[in-house]
Amino acid sequence: MTTITPIALHTPSGDELKSARLAAGLSQVDAAELMGYPVQAGSRGGLQSRTWQALESAHDPRNMPAPIFALFQLLTDQHRELTLILKNH
Repeated sequence: MTTITPIALHTPSGDELKSARLAAGLSQVDAAELMGYPVQAGSRGGLQSRTWQALESAHDPRNMPAPIFALFQLLTDQHRELTLILKNH
């Protein structure tokens, strides 16, 4: 029988999410694409992610769910306790 060990998860503030994104060296568009959030053409050309902008905003009530933030931390090698390891195929 497999034993499942729970891990502590927390919902990040917009500032915490932005800091994690910047520490990973990602633009908002890069981070949104990594996590599967929508990206669209911006009004001045280029791409943007309104969803990611909202998640980082101090004025928007939406926050990234804790499990999604944990995955973001794992994918960008920022989780303080865990790391991802590829399985051998």
